This record gives sequence, C-alpha cells and structure tokens, in this order.
Amino acid sequence: MSMVTMPMAEPADEQLLLNLLNTTPVVDGQERDELGDFALARQWLAANGQKAMKHEWQGLLELRPVLQAIVRGEQSPTALAAFLDGVGYWPRATADGLDWDLRAPEGRVAAAKAVVAWDALRISSPGRLRACANAECQLFLIDRSKPNSAKWCSMAVCGNRMKARRHYHRAGETA
Repeated sequence: MSMVTMPMAEPADEQLLLNLLNTTPVVDGQERDELGDFALARQWLAANGQKAMKHEWQGLLELRPVLQAIVRGEQSPTALAAFLDGVGYWPRATADGLDWDLRAPEGRVAAAKAVVAWDALRISSPGRLRACANAECQLFLIDRSKPNSAKWCSMAVCGNRMKARRHYHRAGETA
C-alpha cells in the first residue's frame, strides 16, 4: 500500500484550528479560557460549526495545549498521535468525482479536524501558522500575506503596542 501526502482541510477547519488555538487570550494581563466551562464551550462549538457535545469539548481541551506547544515549537508533532487513533478519510463517489469524508471516533471529530487542518497548513503553508510576536500575547495567526512577514495577531492591537513600545524606548534612549 502506498501512502500519499495530501492536505484535506476545508477553510472552515483552518478557522476552527485558529479559533481553538486562540481560546486562551490574555485580557487585561489575565489569561482567560474561552472553553473553561461547558456553557461557554457549547456556544463556541456551535459558533465553529461543531457538535455542541460534552465529549467534543473534552477532546478539544486535551488537544489545545498540545497544538499550542507544537505551533510554538515547544513540542514535537509526535504528541498528536493520541488524537489520530481511529481517524481516517474515506472516499465517496459523486457526480463530480470523489469527495473525502473524515471519520473519527465520537468525541474526537472536532479535534481530528483541527489536527488535519494543522497538518494541511504545515504542508501547504509552512511557517505561516505561528504565535504572535508579542511575548505578552498568547494568540496565534495564520499569515496570508505574500511576503510571509506578519508578526502580530492583530496590527491594531499587538502590532500597535509593540511599535509604540519600541518608539518609547528609542525616545527614552535619545533624551
């Protein structure tokens, strides 16, 4: 049997991945957990097109710190192995050709989609999924700019803060 490497993530799955990575923002100096309880998680899952079920939430809670550490370069992708048990794609013939359906154990569908989206970005857009360059921020970004030079999760927030800090330090050095 030969293995073929092919990313199979939908744009919605990339957004799911980014939204999952960004569920632990720092707000006013305090880390907030947007999946901290099931009531919040149910809304988050529904807003991200996933089944709002407790076991899906628990699967994402297990996956999130692993993916965050991998994207930050603090952990090896081999840590994802536990989230891939029973996951596969199955072809389905349609009038237009083939569609590929993701199959995952119950409670692991959203997590499997996020892992597959991470790998698809790794293959198709290496280095474009990364942590914000602001050390005080815990958010992530997918850099879609042509030169692959985005550094901040938000130019209006983190980018502006970092530029203002640099300006303040330079102005203080010359005074």
